[in-house]
Amino acid sequence: MVPLLFANLPSAALAGQTAARLFNAQTWIAVACGVMLMLMLSSRSQSQSQSRAEGAAGALLFVFAGLLLALLAEFAVAPRIVARDNLKLWHSVGSGMYLLQWLCAGVVLWKVTARSAGPS
Repeated sequence: MVPLLFANLPSAALAGQTAARLFNAQTWIAVACGVMLMLMLSSRSQSQSQSRAEGAAGALLFVFAGLLLALLAEFAVAPRIVARDNLKLWHSVGSGMYLLQWLCAGVVLWKVTARSAGPS
């Protein structure tokens, strides 16, 4: 999406500002979804068998890791990018953090679907 902004908006400054707003919105949506998912998983794990509760605890760990990565990207990486402080480094760090967030989301999806597909 961001390359499209830079290709289609009249200036790089406008594209950068728009991308920053999109990433900010994505962070807060991720936080809201992560908190709701943590609440759902923790309430489900209290009412399930021991093995399923362990699976939910594992999923909770990855939800928490994804939330932490989103908040670190917003409050530690994004300000450095906005300040244009060593852009190549901080863009790479931010991209790596987004990749790790996707991996956390994939692990949570795998754990939740594996847990719900198994026998009760």
